[in-house]
Amino acid sequence: MPKVLSYAKGSIIFFEGDRDERVYILQSGSIVLTQTDMETGNQISEVVNVGEFFGVKSALARKPKMETANVVTDTQVVQMSVMEFEKIFGSNQAVILKMLKVFSKSLRQIHRKTETVLKTDAISFPPEIGMLIVAKCFFDEQRYNSCCSVCNKLITKFPNASNVDTAKKLLSQADTQAKRQAVSKSKIDTMARVAATTEDSNALKQFDLPMFERFSKTYSDGDVIISEFEPGDCFYLIQSGQVQLGKCIKGTMKNLDILKPGEFFGEMAILDNSPRSATCIAKGNVKCLEFNKENFKVLITGNPQIAMILLKLFCKRIYDQHRRFRILVIKDMQARIADVFLMCDDMLAPEERGTDGSNRRKFFLTIGDVAHWAGISVDEARDELSKFSAKHKIDMFDDFMIVQNIQEMKRIVDTYFSTHEKRSLKSS
Repeated sequence: MPKVLSYAKGSIIFFEGDRDERVYILQSGSIVLTQTDMETGNQISEVVNVGEFFGVKSALARKPKMETANVVTDTQVVQMSVMEFEKIFGSNQAVILKMLKVFSKSLRQIHRKTETVLKTDAISFPPEIGMLIVAKCFFDEQRYNSCCSVCNKLITKFPNASNVDTAKKLLSQADTQAKRQAVSKSKIDTMARVAATTEDSNALKQFDLPMFERFSKTYSDGDVIISEFEPGDCFYLIQSGQVQLGKCIKGTMKNLDILKPGEFFGEMAILDNSPRSATCIAKGNVKCLEFNKENFKVLITGNPQIAMILLKLFCKRIYDQHRRFRILVIKDMQARIADVFLMCDDMLAPEERGTDGSNRRKFFLTIGDVAHWAGISVDEARDELSKFSAKHKIDMFDDFMIVQNIQEMKRIVDTYFSTHEKRSLKSS
């Protein structure tokens, strides 16, 4: 049963980094959530209003707390387990939709920060103009199938746009080149070798029912499922295959992420009516479930257990994006690449780490993989990895790398952030 707990002024309900899989509701008093800004090292604050939930993201994602809950005045809170939260609020459509929109806003903020760190132009184009820029980006990179996908989307959705003739001409050129281009399969990305989490597996089981077959869509390698700038009217859950998330930055398609079965994408646009902020490309054959705004609401109303799964997936996505954003804000390249290895280690299943307690790790990473997770060029990644190799800290092979001591990578990253925090304190 949920408990009502009292806290005196000056108390701490939980600290940032604590593993506390409980959900809280502020019943009376005042609470301020504080967390460390990854870019500046400064503290940022958020006031919790009476009746609001807090600690939800970490509890549902089963991750450490992202903030510290500070008691400002004598306070009473309702504390409950995740199971109790699901039982009481899982079928409450209004609560679930509100949380999804709040979490969507959090994801949007992380994406904007990522754009800033990656130094994107962040220019707002009309959809048809932006989509043509994306199509040309693919054409220039000789990714002709993807170029054709975006052109077809533009022509279909904006048949009267002033640049349709240009899009048709580009489509014709790309189609010709695509037919000439030899088909070659890409190597399986390292993250595909990481087993899906239990939550993801459960999500797939819940959606693997005949009632969902009508939502099923299939895509071939290089197909653009969502184009950046495109109006958003649906979102997708991956059933099989991988989806590459990218963003057109100064004429180059920058890889942002790779999603695997059990993960979803396109959810932000459907919840806040905004244009697509990234391009989603099929890597190999992909099968997805496609949900639009109308059947999404029907879906979560009639299936509270599925609504809760979506909520948990949102929470997990927020943590994953935070984790990847942390890599990008590290200015020291050696520490940044060390953190890429730490992120990959976090995603390994326990059995993949070995049972002998060894700190030695084998990651199915290429230099290109490290480059895109670190947000740097392949040449930069090669240079930095060579420094690690020269010190015998890693061994590099064609399609995998061996880190001799993962704790050494952790020490490098911890030292960086410790030094970074000290500098922030001095400057403040």
